[in-house]
Amino acid sequence: MRKRTFVQSAIFAVTAATWGLAQAQTTSLKFQLDWRFEGPAAFMTYPAAQGIFKQAGLDVTVDAGNGSGGTVTRVASGAYDLGFADLAALMEFHANNPDAPNKPVAIMMLYNNTPASVMALKKSGIKTPADLAGKKLGAPVFDAGRRAFPIFAKANKVENVAWTAMDPPLRETMLVRGDIDAITGFTFTSLLNLEARGVKASDVVVMAYPDYGVKLYGNAVIASPKLLAEKPEVVKAFLKALVLGAKDVMAKPDAAIASVKARDGIINTDLETRRLKMAIDTVVNTPDARSEGFGQINAGRLALMASQVSDAFNTKTRVDATKVWNGSFLPTAAELDVLPKK
Repeated sequence: MRKRTFVQSAIFAVTAATWGLAQAQTTSLKFQLDWRFEGPAAFMTYPAAQGIFKQAGLDVTVDAGNGSGGTVTRVASGAYDLGFADLAALMEFHANNPDAPNKPVAIMMLYNNTPASVMALKKSGIKTPADLAGKKLGAPVFDAGRRAFPIFAKANKVENVAWTAMDPPLRETMLVRGDIDAITGFTFTSLLNLEARGVKASDVVVMAYPDYGVKLYGNAVIASPKLLAEKPEVVKAFLKALVLGAKDVMAKPDAAIASVKARDGIINTDLETRRLKMAIDTVVNTPDARSEGFGQINAGRLALMASQVSDAFNTKTRVDATKVWNGSFLPTAAELDVLPKK
C-alpha cells in the first residue's frame, strides 16, 4: 500500500511538473480584429479554435473591433498586443502622433489590395468614376474608402462630390432608399449587405479601388513595439501559426467559417461563407499578392502609399514608410507559399 502511494505521488509530481512547465512556456496574447466577427475573421478565429496557436505555445484571445482606427489606438495603448487594421489607418496614426512612445508596426500583410470600392445602383445612371461628379456620396466618417477617396478622385479626375455621414448599419439602407447616390465601403461587406436588403448583385455598379488606379494595401497584422522588442520569438511563432491557419482557411473556407459562428452564434453561415470567399478572391489571393508573396510587401509600392496617405489624410507630418512596416518576423518564403493556385 505504501509502495502504491509512493508511485502515485511520484506520478502526480511528474505530471504536475510537466503541466507547470507547459504553463510556463505558454504565452498569452491579446488580439483585436478590425471589425465584428464576420467571414474574414476566420483567418484569426480558425487557428485559435483548431489549437494551432496552442501548439505554438500561445494562448491567443481574439476580440471583435469597431474600426481600424480603434484597433491601432488600442494596440498603441498596450491594451492589446496585436491587431488587424487597415494600413492607411496605421500610417495616419504614425504621422499624426510623431511623439507617441508606442507606435504599432505592421508585421504581415493579409489584404494585399484594399477592399474599398465605390458602389452605386445601376438605376442611378452611375457607370464610371466620371459620373460621380456632383453626386451625393455616403459612408461613416471613419470608413477606409471614404478616407482614401481623395486618392481615388485624383486618379480618376473626380470633382465636386458631397458627403453624407451615417452609422455603419444605415449606409446600404440609405443607398437603397435613394437618400444618397453612391457609397464607399469594403466590397465584400457592402455588396452582401445590399443583397440582404433585396438588391441583386447584378444591379450594383462596383468600382473597386484597385481596378481604378488606387493600389493601396489593405489590412495588415500589427503589433506593439513592446512585444516586438521583448518577445521576438513569440511574434515569429504567432505569425508562423497564423500562416498555417490561413492555408487551411483558404483551402476550406466552408469549414473554417464554423470558428466564426462559434464566436457569434447569430451570424448567417451561408452569407459569411460567401463574404470570406469574396475576401480571399478579391484582396488576399490576388495577382499582386502572388507576385509579392503572401504576407509580404513591395517597398516601392509601400512608399507610394505613404505619400498618397500623407496627402489625402492631410497628416501633421509625412508618413515614413520605413517606420510602419517590419517584415523581419515573417516565416520563410517557403513557409509563406500558401496561396491556392488560380
